[in-house]
Amino acid sequence: MKKLPRQAFTVEFKTQAVDRVAAGQSIPVVSDELGINDQTLRNWVKASQAGKLAGAGAKVITPTEMELSRLRAELAKAKRENEIFKKGSGVLRARNSVKYAWIDANRSAYALNEMCSVLEVSISGFRAWKRGGTPERKRLTDEQMIALMKAIHEELKAAYGSLRMMRELRLRGFSAGKERAERLMRENGIRARHKRRYKVTTDSRHGLPVAPNLLAREFTPTEPNPVWTSDITYLWTDEGWLYLAIVLDLLNREVVGWSLKPQMKADIATDALTMAWFRRRPAPGLLCHSDRGSQYASKAFQSKLSEYGMICSMSRKGNCWDNAPTESWFNSFKNERVHGIRYKTHEQMKAASFEYIEVFYNRRRQHSSLSYRSPTQYLGDWAIRNQQLNAA
Repeated sequence: MKKLPRQAFTVEFKTQAVDRVAAGQSIPVVSDELGINDQTLRNWVKASQAGKLAGAGAKVITPTEMELSRLRAELAKAKRENEIFKKGSGVLRARNSVKYAWIDANRSAYALNEMCSVLEVSISGFRAWKRGGTPERKRLTDEQMIALMKAIHEELKAAYGSLRMMRELRLRGFSAGKERAERLMRENGIRARHKRRYKVTTDSRHGLPVAPNLLAREFTPTEPNPVWTSDITYLWTDEGWLYLAIVLDLLNREVVGWSLKPQMKADIATDALTMAWFRRRPAPGLLCHSDRGSQYASKAFQSKLSEYGMICSMSRKGNCWDNAPTESWFNSFKNERVHGIRYKTHEQMKAASFEYIEVFYNRRRQHSSLSYRSPTQYLGDWAIRNQQLNAA
């Protein structure tokens, strides 16, 4: 594999990570959330306390250029999980007690959470087995389940309805059925945020050249990086508007690039694309689809596509469904983190957006089109399957 260049973290990313520590989260928790090294985060905290977070003579890069060390961490994790899969393949179809025994025998070689994830068992189940108790899912009383669902509801900021709530309870080692979860949520006023109708915000009234719709609503590629989609949305705060541009990989619907700015100029689109390229380093020929907005039709964005060897595709005029996956992402994001919440400052909105994209959505949120796996889980599963097929 081609060696990746030394990573340069953005000041924006460092600041958001340090702020999460300052808010009371531990360094191991935050570093695990973001896929970075514990010591790296400790160094950022110390630098921030000394007022030198950017570092003397730090490399100046675009505000949202994603750190490649995060990619290194994810690649290393995928490699470890593949090793676990190979060594533990003989127990994948075994009873949970057999899986727990294998995990216990390999604690010195692999992280507990990685082994449990690959072997599809819960950490709580393993710990119960170690204590001599039942490793099966624990059945809660209605009162216990209501209390737990309320805690999850608050933790995930009202993102989940009954189906995702049921799956989340099971992932945490508890027995739960959809009908029961639905009934208890309804009876106790535990409701997911309601979705709002899509509103067109694209301004395509410009004289710049536009590209044809080469994507043609083919939203289901079979591998990562053949097709990315991108768009921009508006976010209101008491300090005025912020604009968020994202880039999605259609295979696993992961946000691979993003940019937040107080003005909607061409650089918001180019910065999001640059982050995505640094994160994935795709081969030339990738199809990058967007709407016909002036930011995407601009010379700056088109030059960046040419630099990366990407092919431009644009939605037909006034047809938001040509870019439906990205519009769907904006709808989920606003429904789960924006609507009904007052953000007094730009910084509050930036922190909320960072948390949703990098901590919750990419790594934890159950995605219905991915069989209720998170984007990173789906990509990891794809990598393992692909390696098995290549080895066969």
